[in-house]
Amino acid sequence: MAVPIAVLDCDLLLYGRGHRTLDRFKLEDVTDEYLVSTYGFPRQFISYLVELLGASLSRPTQRSRAISPETQILAALGFYTSGSFQTRMGDAIGISQASMSRCVANVTEALVERASQFIHFPEDEATVQSLKDDFYGLAGMPGVLGVVDCTHVAIKAPNAEDLSYVNRKGLHSLNCLMVCDARGVLLSAETHWPGSLPDCTVLQQAALTSQFETELHKDGWLLGDSSFLLRTWLMTPLHIPETPAEYRYNMAHSATHNVIERTFRTIRSRFRCLDGSKGTLQYSPEKSSHIILACCVLHNISLEHGLDVWSSPATGHMEQPEEEYEQMESMDSEACRIRQELLLTHFS
Repeated sequence: MAVPIAVLDCDLLLYGRGHRTLDRFKLEDVTDEYLVSTYGFPRQFISYLVELLGASLSRPTQRSRAISPETQILAALGFYTSGSFQTRMGDAIGISQASMSRCVANVTEALVERASQFIHFPEDEATVQSLKDDFYGLAGMPGVLGVVDCTHVAIKAPNAEDLSYVNRKGLHSLNCLMVCDARGVLLSAETHWPGSLPDCTVLQQAALTSQFETELHKDGWLLGDSSFLLRTWLMTPLHIPETPAEYRYNMAHSATHNVIERTFRTIRSRFRCLDGSKGTLQYSPEKSSHIILACCVLHNISLEHGLDVWSSPATGHMEQPEEEYEQMESMDSEACRIRQELLLTHFS
């Protein structure tokens, strides 16, 4: 008796005679509207991903029948943008829920391998100057190379080191440190930090700090909020502004730094697996970190392809835990001098 393909286990789909690919779903058979509503992205973008990741997703395997790169990518996009492994998504492309999970793992690994290709600071002088000009055009803050902040993504309770992932709200999460440019393109993304770590500790231990303290970026700085300490390469707001220049500095700082908050909302809106609306990421911290980073890579690729950010607000329940900022001034006298010079030169 014939068995309907929709109820076959993934092993029956993947094993068998003959070396051929399972291609039950064809991009050309559906409309752009369907692709966007079901998988979150238009045909041209999906085709680009197939070209970009195809070789990695077609690696030699002992299994005799493999799921095509196109189908794997659609399965992963379906999960990233909906946050669900529900059978409706699997039925749409003709694979089981277990196969969908494997597809997500494969595509996530392929995207993470390419993270440095799509998430990095510019190096040539012309692009760096353009970066500064774009930020200056927002609110008149000079010398800005990026805005930095942390955001939490909920995960299931890990089997080990449980307490290290419990944040201030008593939820398990990863604390993700990110930097973006004036358009919301990510320049740095560290997605693996345990949720119990406050933002200032994350930054202190981050690769980002090592990168900037090697003085690779001498002619500019990042902007961070009051959860971070003032550094020579990181300008923070004044805790208690007193003069008109200090108020103008804080206003320009806030208006410019707001770009990262809008970027976080955009990422959560586009990738609902991160927003908590379908529950926490049901993976280990390491795998959850990779899924977050894969979504960051897709975010940058989508902006590179001119896809407008979505205007719909994020619907998730996982908000960043509020930090209890300790109101203390930086002990870095050189950082204080640089900020004071910035005040006098540009805001007086």
